[in-house]
Amino acid sequence: MKTWMFAAAAAVLVAQLNPVLAADAPKKPTAQQEKMKTCNKDAKDKALKGDERKAFMKSCLSNKSTAAAPAASAPAPKKK
Repeated sequence: MKTWMFAAAAAVLVAQLNPVLAADAPKKPTAQQEKMKTCNKDAKDKALKGDERKAFMKSCLSNKSTAAAPAASAPAPKKK
């Protein structure tokens, strides 16, 4: 009887502590999150705004080289 009560108490304690312990472990960013962080930093460093930033981010996030989409290029025509 004591063994059963001890096992039940231990199970309840583990169940209650599990979320607390899991919250302490930081999650590692995914590859996409890392890419977004890098592209955002690059766009900010180049002081890109509006359509230029949008075009740069699209190119950067699609894994193309940033040289393929120069910041000084004319903005693409808008779709209707």
